[in-house]
Amino acid sequence: MPGRVLVVEDEREMRAMLEKGLTRRGFTPLPMPSADEALARLAAEDFDVVLTDLRMPGMDGLALCERIALNRPDIPVVVVTAFGSLETAVAAIRAGAYDFVTKPIDVDALVLVLERAVQHRALREEVRRLRQELGRRDEDGAVVGESLAMKQAYALIDRVADLDSTVLITGESGTGKEVAARAVHARGRRKDGPFVALNCAAMPEALLESELFGHAKGAFTDAKASRTGLFVQAHGGTLFLDEVGELPITLQPKLLRALQERTVRPVGGDTEIPFDARIVAATNRDLELAVEEGRFREDLYYRLNVIGIELPPLRARGNDVLSLSQRFTELFAARTGKRVVGLSPAAAQRLLAYGWPGNVRELQNCIERAVALTSFEQLTVDDLPERVRNYSQPKAVPENTDPSELVTLEELERRYIHRVLEAVGGSRTLAARVLGVDRKTLYRKLERDDEAKEAVPSQGSESTTIRERALKSPSK
Repeated sequence: MPGRVLVVEDEREMRAMLEKGLTRRGFTPLPMPSADEALARLAAEDFDVVLTDLRMPGMDGLALCERIALNRPDIPVVVVTAFGSLETAVAAIRAGAYDFVTKPIDVDALVLVLERAVQHRALREEVRRLRQELGRRDEDGAVVGESLAMKQAYALIDRVADLDSTVLITGESGTGKEVAARAVHARGRRKDGPFVALNCAAMPEALLESELFGHAKGAFTDAKASRTGLFVQAHGGTLFLDEVGELPITLQPKLLRALQERTVRPVGGDTEIPFDARIVAATNRDLELAVEEGRFREDLYYRLNVIGIELPPLRARGNDVLSLSQRFTELFAARTGKRVVGLSPAAAQRLLAYGWPGNVRELQNCIERAVALTSFEQLTVDDLPERVRNYSQPKAVPENTDPSELVTLEELERRYIHRVLEAVGGSRTLAARVLGVDRKTLYRKLERDDEAKEAVPSQGSESTTIRERALKSPSK
């Protein structure tokens, strides 16, 4: 329970007495002779509690309380005063103090007050962490839904949560892979340990290596102090490697060795540091294809993919779209203070018809926008983004022979590929098998389609017809 105490006292003898007494009782005190020096130290370091005298030259204890309450409200302040009147106590509490003690100081009584203050701060931090955790889960909403695909995914999570085996979570962008990783952590025996997350695509290679493995002092120009890597920081808990498919090929051997040996060597270091953390990785890439193309090590792939969990795309989750929409509606209505209770039937129909290429994340953004714009208690079609309300599922083959409805062979192929992907729940491996092509060919066609979408923004309507192209082309 004892922690770091910033002791602010202008009298040298009193500082020495408090430092000695608190050290004997397990605290780590840091004495400061003035409030200004204490504030400077607070700006650079973290403390569990501040113990300050009330009457000091310059800034007094009450003023220091007010400054700390304004800038560091998470740190409790205990005031020491020789004037134990009710007015002094009220002034200290109003200034933001957690508690106060009177002189002459009984060190044992002071220790009890400080222990309560430290415990108070710890409880507040835990409540804040739990609220953030709940907020993240509510916002992503990946655990919401009754579709068979999601039930199977979370049944598998429950089965493997208590194991130490490495887990690879796959799925399209926006399907809730980090929420699934947090569920693996929260439902397992390591739930009381840290959950450390890193996006492998979010930083350059040199910085990524330092983040993962740490570095020794002087390892490079700005390495003024040694740094503990995330593998070691996750000791006793879970390390989540998001977008692991983006890991540079030059770092993959070092990651493989860390997974095999359960030790890491910091950049510039000469000793191996052991760690005990479960590894959960996630990617929206086809790592088997990356292995075939030489962009990902085969041995690392098998080391990561001990247990594979595939999250379905939103379009394969049926009526989960409506369950998620209701959850998001309640969430954003509460945030904005608007009375919005759900969806109109017409809006629900449009949400079910849309393909949701951005998955749960896109649905969340859609509902947030709709709640912000609506003037009614139910979300209407007009509240939805244009791409959603105007969406129509293109027919793979036109039903009539009107030349204006005919499309190119390339467009026909594109429509059929997406129809097959929808039918197999978004699994590109199964889609390639149905289409009779290898995964490389399917990925190449899909990438070509994505490039075309980026070049010509789509609102979800059918592709340009022959007649429209003819009208747009210059006459000869």
